[in-house]
Amino acid sequence: MTLIRIGHSPDPDDAFMFYALTSGKVKAEGLEIQHVLEDIESLNRRSREAELEVTAISAATYVLVADRYRIMDPGASMGKGYGPILVAREPMDPREIPERVVAIPGSHTTAALLLRLYCGDPPLIEVAFDKIPKAVLEGQADLGLLIHEGQITHQAMGLYKVLDLGKEWERETNLPLPLGINVVRRDLGETVGAALSDALRRSIAYAHAHVDEALEYAMKFGRGIDKETCRRFVLMYVNDYTVTLGQEGRQALERLYALAHAKGLIPAIPPLDPI
Repeated sequence: MTLIRIGHSPDPDDAFMFYALTSGKVKAEGLEIQHVLEDIESLNRRSREAELEVTAISAATYVLVADRYRIMDPGASMGKGYGPILVAREPMDPREIPERVVAIPGSHTTAALLLRLYCGDPPLIEVAFDKIPKAVLEGQADLGLLIHEGQITHQAMGLYKVLDLGKEWERETNLPLPLGINVVRRDLGETVGAALSDALRRSIAYAHAHVDEALEYAMKFGRGIDKETCRRFVLMYVNDYTVTLGQEGRQALERLYALAHAKGLIPAIPPLDPI
């Protein structure tokens, strides 16, 4: 059997998506699946060395690894009208953002790329994504760039939303916002790549058909959030675009790379040949 290591985040949405593959409800014929759980910026770094056969990465990182990895048609995390948000300890005018220190979850995350697209070049510090609220509350940063469930739990922590980058993106493009994607190593070839994409799509379909069962598993990765908050967050990002990019999802990726390239934020527009 061929060993395939799949890297993904220890987060409710990824756990939900991969539940059927993790539990053996869905199998990839002739392939032995091993799951590697790491935060997204760690996976972004590992993808630069093409360590894992399949991995979740930030859409922004694909630019750096497109020669070795190919985007998988299933598995994308896209928000429609929502996305990463900037929060502060107190209400703040968004025009102040460029002068304020921002805690980001990693320099190669899509959230950080969006920050540069819409807020110029504020001073940045890198903080583990789940420690960002604490960094803001304790004054290590003026603003925090929140991804994952922090987008819907920040108020309970006493933080104020300053800017919703998902809404900024929708206002400009009227497209879904591509945040995370799954990629498969090009050297595995067309047949194995297609088999892995098919297995991931079936895993996502299983989770959608057995929501409560898959949520029960996803809750283990929810960092203390209740079941309804977990359900709300998971279904925000494991949506129709996760089953297949479709024309709109592909257009969204094309637009992200075109805008970033036009502003000099990425060196080139990568090839889009999803499998």
